[in-house]
Amino acid sequence: MNATSLLALAAAVTTALTGGVLLAFSAFVMTGLRALPPADGAAAMRAINRAAVRPPFMTVLFGSLVLALVTATVALVTGASTAMLAVAAAAAHLLGCVGVTASANVPLNNGLEAALDPATQWRSYVPQWLAWNHVRVLACAVAATLLVLAAR
Repeated sequence: MNATSLLALAAAVTTALTGGVLLAFSAFVMTGLRALPPADGAAAMRAINRAAVRPPFMTVLFGSLVLALVTATVALVTGASTAMLAVAAAAAHLLGCVGVTASANVPLNNGLEAALDPATQWRSYVPQWLAWNHVRVLACAVAATLLVLAAR
């Protein structure tokens, strides 16, 4: 197995890990928080959002992106036959996961954090946040799949 394949596999695993964390929120965390009274759900999500911006999650989120970008770059420079798969994977991760995080989920989180009445904000926050989170999950799944294909 060559260096590009190893990079692609590492990027695939870390991208899938990122997607798995995000999937957990879509699959059951938000369902659990929605079952709480709105003030409690909002308070719990605000605490989660503050805890998320720490090295463990940030390393996985941005580390997987860096690995995908490095994989795409190395594949292009070396003329790997799977270079376009790696480029597509990096683009999916950059735009669909990190881009959506920065342009949609983080502003929603900041709005919830700054809300004068978080319980009222919670009602509109959840469906919007979940919709964008589903996009992130799908983008990670697509990127991880493309990276696995690029590794062969």
